[in-house]
Amino acid sequence: MTADVVIRRARAEDAEAISRLIAGFADEALMLRRTPEMVELAIDDYVVGVTRRGDIVACGALKEYSPSVAEVAAIAVSREVHGCGVGRAIVAAVETLALKRGVFDVFALTLQPAFFSAIGYQRVDRARYPEKIRRDCLGCMRRFACNEICFAKNLHLEAMAAA
Repeated sequence: MTADVVIRRARAEDAEAISRLIAGFADEALMLRRTPEMVELAIDDYVVGVTRRGDIVACGALKEYSPSVAEVAAIAVSREVHGCGVGRAIVAAVETLALKRGVFDVFALTLQPAFFSAIGYQRVDRARYPEKIRRDCLGCMRRFACNEICFAKNLHLEAMAAA
């Protein structure tokens, strides 16, 4: 538990709240918008941070591209809990989900490079992930003006180093 926030797997009834949380950042051009329907279709890939009152204040998702590669995506943390370790906990939960699914190579496209650097991700060229480019980037409205930075982490190597 971080800042009185419990991290858990998302449920279908969380889709609307997840979409609303992301929408706040999408309105500021910090994230891509996700409709409640989009979230609900991928709900098994989401984790959420929930307050004692039951409010969803953080989310994250694992977006798989192949049996060995996945994106740490849709990381959103309400400003009311920024700086309390909730973002780290959300990413850790997404990484745990990746490990459970046998995925060791994870990456993130972000406008928050300091955050991902601080939690052990290394800056890499996005061309390293052609699956992402083919599936998402080519159809994205920001593809010609994208300023997201790609970061990656090998969870298998990290687990071996920790042992």
